[in-house]
Amino acid sequence: MTTYQIGLFSEWWARMYLRMHGFRIVANRMRTGRNTNRAEIDIIARRGNLLLFIEVKAHKTTESAWNAISPHQISRLRSAAENYIARTRWHGDARFDVILVHRFHVQWIQGAI
Repeated sequence: MTTYQIGLFSEWWARMYLRMHGFRIVANRMRTGRNTNRAEIDIIARRGNLLLFIEVKAHKTTESAWNAISPHQISRLRSAAENYIARTRWHGDARFDVILVHRFHVQWIQGAI
């Protein structure tokens, strides 16, 4: 498998994991403005009054996955989430989580970013 295919599989696996925990997937790979600080949110999921913005990382170790999330990327993701919330006029709770995938093992870190 290529790195791209591993990433796609990891995002699919994360979506299945979230569904098993009662979340409805609202969007996949949501991209923001071309002329702005462009970002892509891997998964947006909702359960009740809670909206999750999920960053999925597929790495061999948890440490390398965490190191792959730079402060610059966090800033772009926050901006993209704020844009989404404003555009959809969301009034509930929102949170940034990270899902780390290694083969079929999923580690879900809530409130990570």
